[in-house]
Amino acid sequence: MAIYTKLDKGKITSILSNYNLGNMKKFEGIREGIENTNYSIETDKGKYILTIYEKRVNKDDLPFFSELMLGLSEKNFICPKPIPNKNSKYISGFENKKFMIVSYLEGKSKKNLSPSDCKIVGRESAKLHEITKNFSFKRENNLSVKSWRKIFDQVKDKCGKIHSDLPKLIEGNLTDVEKDWPVNLPSGIIHADLFNDNIFFKKNKFSGFIDFYFSCNDFYAFEIAICFNALCFEGVKENLSFNVTKAKKFMEGYGEVRKISDQEKKCIKVLSQGAALRFLLTRVFDYINIVDDAVVKIKDPIEYLRRLEFHKNAKSFEDYLI
Repeated sequence: MAIYTKLDKGKITSILSNYNLGNMKKFEGIREGIENTNYSIETDKGKYILTIYEKRVNKDDLPFFSELMLGLSEKNFICPKPIPNKNSKYISGFENKKFMIVSYLEGKSKKNLSPSDCKIVGRESAKLHEITKNFSFKRENNLSVKSWRKIFDQVKDKCGKIHSDLPKLIEGNLTDVEKDWPVNLPSGIIHADLFNDNIFFKKNKFSGFIDFYFSCNDFYAFEIAICFNALCFEGVKENLSFNVTKAKKFMEGYGEVRKISDQEKKCIKVLSQGAALRFLLTRVFDYINIVDDAVVKIKDPIEYLRRLEFHKNAKSFEDYLI
């Protein structure tokens, strides 16, 4: 979430004229995140989120995102629900860009999750996997291991300015991950971006996942690896440590809904290393390619150096839990 497309009252009123959402009372741009432009909107009928799609989002993927959120909502999974326009379409256009309006999710994210919070997230992510395994629609992960070398090629001549060790470190980890990446693990639709700011709580109770715009078909265990990176490291960025209690609680919650196989466990190390590399590379790319005049908080890529070191030194699945 960010603000690349700047809208005023008149433009938002024009957008709302094609919806049955009442009259606008107020609106505000949302700065968090880096992918799309987001506004919170309040009308006399309720609160909503307007998302304008930017940058890496392929317009052909938009029906997948709306169908996914609708399908999850119909199965009582807590997430934003797309709102149809007056033509019963979920995707609309404005000034040569596509956008969607979704329901407002009550609650807010936590800066740091407790071990008990991690158990809840583990349980809910497994629920998502169990629900979506019956969905027939699919989306390829365009930020999978196949894409990382291409991203690196675009930044390797400049990333040394961020940290002198980055080019060598990325190359070494990328070579390892490409060599050891698994095949034929259990797979289906995953969220693929379960960071703290995409997990909402209200009065200390889980109130939903948001931001499904990286969702795709991939290994279920890759979701676990992403969550290990996103939720289980703590401390200052130069000296992060892995909280095994959080990881253990996450797996306890996950295991209450879906049991992972021994083969998935064997692959957690390389999947976690790959997940850290994926977020390092995209953060480096965004750091180098800041959009002029955009209101956006660029996330620091350096915190992933310590994550990669931990994963590279891990020997087995048990190293993440003991």
